[in-house]
Amino acid sequence: MASKRTLNAGNLETLGAPALAALLIEVSSGKAVIQRRLRLALAAAEGAEGAAQEVRKRLAAIARATTFVDARKRKALLADLEAQHQAISGAIAAADPGQAFQLLVRFLDLADGVLERSSDSTGALIGVFERALADLAPLAMAAALSPEALVEQVIELIAANGYGQFDGLIPAVAPALGELGLALLQRFYSEHGGPDATLVLRQIAEARGDIDAYLAQFNPRQLSQPLIAADVAQHLLQAGRAEQALAVLDGATANLTDWLVLDWGDVRIAVLEALARRDDAQQQRWDLFCRCLSIPHLRVYLQRLDDFTDVEAEEKALQIVVHHPQRLLALAFLVLWPALGRAARLVIDHRDQWDGDAFEVLVPAAERLSPSHPLAATILLRAMVVFALATGRSKRYRHAAAHLQSCERLAADIDDWQGLESHSSFVGQLRETHGRSWSFWQLVER
Repeated sequence: MASKRTLNAGNLETLGAPALAALLIEVSSGKAVIQRRLRLALAAAEGAEGAAQEVRKRLAAIARATTFVDARKRKALLADLEAQHQAISGAIAAADPGQAFQLLVRFLDLADGVLERSSDSTGALIGVFERALADLAPLAMAAALSPEALVEQVIELIAANGYGQFDGLIPAVAPALGELGLALLQRFYSEHGGPDATLVLRQIAEARGDIDAYLAQFNPRQLSQPLIAADVAQHLLQAGRAEQALAVLDGATANLTDWLVLDWGDVRIAVLEALARRDDAQQQRWDLFCRCLSIPHLRVYLQRLDDFTDVEAEEKALQIVVHHPQRLLALAFLVLWPALGRAARLVIDHRDQWDGDAFEVLVPAAERLSPSHPLAATILLRAMVVFALATGRSKRYRHAAAHLQSCERLAADIDDWQGLESHSSFVGQLRETHGRSWSFWQLVER
């Protein structure tokens, strides 16, 4: 049973309205975002019109703002935008969907200006506007908005799509547009063109389920790009045209890279399965594993083998891993598979070749290896310590100091150093080479 002091709605209700009101005044003092939320709640209590007036006023203020929003200020702006969106899609929409639709359009109109004057490295701000698109169609239908009126709004929003925030607009509003609205949009962009015309026409064809019109939006150069080919092939597969999908995929092999081959290959596997070419699908899985050391593809490959052949195939696969030229990729594979003994051997055999900058691989690998393979874990930890000191990465000194302490603990579990210098010798050399990195050694001594 929760304590009566636990912060939850039930416990706070026992304080009574006067006490809660006093607390809200206190905690909102000097905090503009909370004060705006409270004013919005008070306006909503008066009815939809009061809430709409408050939202309209706030949207106008955001539109006029010119101050740059850095990462520190982003959270407050995000909360403000979310509050306006919730008010529009909640109380106002329930009482007056027509007014809510117009307010939502005004809200979306803010996007380019907000994104232009903001640091949005996390994508949180653009996400607010992308999510708001989902409310357009329900509000348009609830307000009985004509397809012609909706088309006008859609064209205006697409014209203000400076950051790609409205790339999903057509799929979002297609149910409200209907065939008439889609036809009007198609006519407009076919006649007037524009930088977004190809995307719009493609999405119109998708909304109609017209695969030939969809294909017509791509030229041969575009179809030679693996990701575009994979997307087109996926549409063809869904339309029951697997042979054509395979031809599109196989026409994009010249530009395949390790970064693109997995997405392309997944679609190709699905196409081969649809064509009942299961042996070819298995070969594709094996090829993807060999090239990218993809664990999911190897697991499915082994599951599809006949009984008693999977053990031999797994051994063959692990031999490929340990001899793979990309050792970091191989190490990550062996740790996750898991094959910790082989991972430890790989680390020790290439003890002087580990990139200490690759902490996203080395840290989890060292953690997994520490209990049973302390020497291998020590090698990886030392690599990160040396890198941080050799490159003067002071922001990593705290982590490097922790890694060095882990090495000290692991030293007690190492019986055979296999030619690797002892912990005390390693620390001595570090002090001799990087003794002037005072901030690091202070962290170690703490």
